Amino acid sequence: MRFKRVYVEISNLCNLSCAFCSPLKRPKGMMTAEQFRIAAQQLQPYTHYLYLHLKGEPLLHPELEKILDICGELGFEVNVTTNGVLLEESEELLLGHPAVRQVNLSIHSFSQLPREKAEKCLCHAVAFGKRAAELGRPFVIYRMWNLGKGKSIAPESMAILERIGAEFPTAHNLVEELSTQKSAAVAKGIFLSWEEEFTWPSLDAPLVPDSGKCYGTRQMLGVLCDGTVVPCCLDGNGEAPLGNLFQNPFSEIVESETLQKAASGFDGGKAVLELCRHCSYRLKFRPGKEK
Repeated sequence: MRFKRVYVEISNLCNLSCAFCSPLKRPKGMMTAEQFRIAAQQLQPYTHYLYLHLKGEPLLHPELEKILDICGELGFEVNVTTNGVLLEESEELLLGHPAVRQVNLSIHSFSQLPREKAEKCLCHAVAFGKRAAELGRPFVIYRMWNLGKGKSIAPESMAILERIGAEFPTAHNLVEELSTQKSAAVAKGIFLSWEEEFTWPSLDAPLVPDSGKCYGTRQMLGVLCDGTVVPCCLDGNGEAPLGNLFQNPFSEIVESETLQKAASGFDGGKAVLELCRHCSYRLKFRPGKEK
C-alpha cells in the first residue's frame, strides 16, 4: 500500500493564533531531527512525498535544515507549508535545498496581522515567489483558504489578492478566475490557490449524516509530532489515532484492521472512524464534487 503523501508534523508550535485555525488541545511538542529520521525511515516504503505540516509552523523548528537533509538522504520530495511570517529568515534554505519541491504560503494568515506587519510579510512572500520563478524551483503556492460562502472575499483578503495580481504581470484577472477555478497560475511554477473557509473536524462537532468519500487513509496519512498516526491532515488534535510509529512499526499500523476498515469504508462512500462522522469536509468529495 502506497500513499500519494504523508503529512509529518515536526512541531505543533505556532507563532500565530489565527481565528480560522482550530485550537490546539494536545501538549505542545517538537519532533527532534533523530526522531524524524526514525519516522521517515518507516515511511520511506510507503510514499515519495512528505508534507511538513499538520499543525504548527515548520519554520520555527531549529533543526529544519537537518530534517530536510534527512529527507534528501532518503529520497523524499518535500512540501513545506508555512504562514510566511518567518519566510525572510528561511528564504535561502527553502530556495536552495534540493529536497524542497514545493512551498505553500498561507497568505490568508496575513489578514490576521497588524497592517504594517502584514505588508512586510506580503512583500517577502511576493519576493520569494519571484525568486523561485527565476530559479525555476521550488513550486510556490499562494494559499487563500479563508473565503466566505459563495467565495465571498473580505476587504483585507481582497487587498492581498489584488496585490498578488499586480505583482505578477502574467497573472490574469484573479477575482474573475476565482469563481470558476480552484487555482490559477500567476507565473511559471507559481500559483494562487483558494478555498472557502472550512470547519475543522472535531468529536465535539455535530454528526454529519451524509455519506462522502475522503482521501484520508486511502491516499494520505498524517503523523503528529509525538508519533501518533492519524487518518488525514485535518485531524490536528489526534482524535482518530491509528497507532504510534515510535511505539509500533508503521507497517503494522498500515495493515491494522482499524486503518483497513476506514479505507474500505471510504471506498464505498461510508465514514467508519468516529471523527470522520463529524467531518463536513468529506462532503466535498461526493460524486460530482470530487476534485
